[in-house]
Amino acid sequence: MPVLVMKFGGTSVATLDRIRRAAKRVGLEVAKGYDVIVIVSAMSGKTNELVGWVNETSPFFDAREYDAVVSSGENVTAGLMALTLQEMDIPARSWQGWQVPLLTTSAHSSARIEEIPTDNINRKFGEGMQVAVVAGFQGISPEGRITTLGRGGSDTTAVAFAAAFDAERCDIYTDVDGVYTTDPRVCERARKMDRIAFEEMLELASLGAKVLQTRSVELAMRYKVKLRVLSSFEEPSDTAGTLVCAEEDIMESNVVAGVAYSRDEAKMTLVSVEDRPGIAAAIFMPLSEAGVNVDMIVQNIAEEGRTDMTFSCPTDQVKRAQKALDDAKTKGDINFNDLVADTGVAKISVVGIGMRSHTGVAAKMFKVLSSEGINIKVITTSEIKISVLVDRKYMELAVQALHDAFELEKSA
Repeated sequence: MPVLVMKFGGTSVATLDRIRRAAKRVGLEVAKGYDVIVIVSAMSGKTNELVGWVNETSPFFDAREYDAVVSSGENVTAGLMALTLQEMDIPARSWQGWQVPLLTTSAHSSARIEEIPTDNINRKFGEGMQVAVVAGFQGISPEGRITTLGRGGSDTTAVAFAAAFDAERCDIYTDVDGVYTTDPRVCERARKMDRIAFEEMLELASLGAKVLQTRSVELAMRYKVKLRVLSSFEEPSDTAGTLVCAEEDIMESNVVAGVAYSRDEAKMTLVSVEDRPGIAAAIFMPLSEAGVNVDMIVQNIAEEGRTDMTFSCPTDQVKRAQKALDDAKTKGDINFNDLVADTGVAKISVVGIGMRSHTGVAAKMFKVLSSEGINIKVITTSEIKISVLVDRKYMELAVQALHDAFELEKSA
């Protein structure tokens, strides 16, 4: 039988009533003739509660025990979902990560999937099981310890299972009814897209759109797994949600697919750094080792033999970045006159595969922002993306103006 993967996020399984609602959706797919693998998250709020308990118990916790505790939320949901399906006379059983087994690296709380052997679950399908309910977010290390994949890891679990079992599709059920051209809370004219290319979704996810975890989109693109994002609170329909697929599966698309934003950005500038070969490595290696997620980078010539280096990072990593650079200066690895942090900026990005073959997108974007009196602080581009940093107070105005200018409320 063909395999379908269905993933239900925390809000979709937040209560027993919602688990029953999700189970009914699973039953509809079983009735269509699918063997179904259901990936579940912990009930809404449960993971945060478990993390809080760990921190309260042991501020300097053992990462192995942290994973053992925080992964337990998914185990509860998996068991409850399997019981609910059994009450509906659907042959189902729950699987924890180690039982599959979902094999991962040893990096606790941020493990990466190495392999998902299919023998155990396929054997149970052959014996009459119709639904395998798998606890998302977790696996087992080579040392035999429970590992977790990082926040949002259940999306990655679902895509990985779809790839391993050559599933017809991977349906991600959440509290939104698809992927929008921008955040509907910021722009009321935002439009739900029927389809979006993997590359566009990957850029949007990495730029702040929180519909899908970035790693899950990377996996889907690599293994050509068709993803469908849809709401677990709307009536079932074959045309519901947004299909994330290969570019060639989209007949025609807008030049710009969407506008993304990231509110909590900081712009940091090293003033008057020695301009010499290797200076960039001397700056960004300590930042990398400190776990600072650097995004936009701009270098400007300041004076003879000196340069200014500007980069962006999340606001909650500013202090870590400052310490890493100050330590590097103390050790003599780099020398700079000042380190200026601007924590009042936001990143605005336009994304679209059509930008590969159409010119003028950047010019139009800059003109629109200029006409609204919005000053651009930093610019970076890629083949299908243009990102700028602007004052945070202008974030919503910038998103709305760009959405209107590129007429994203209209389909291609």
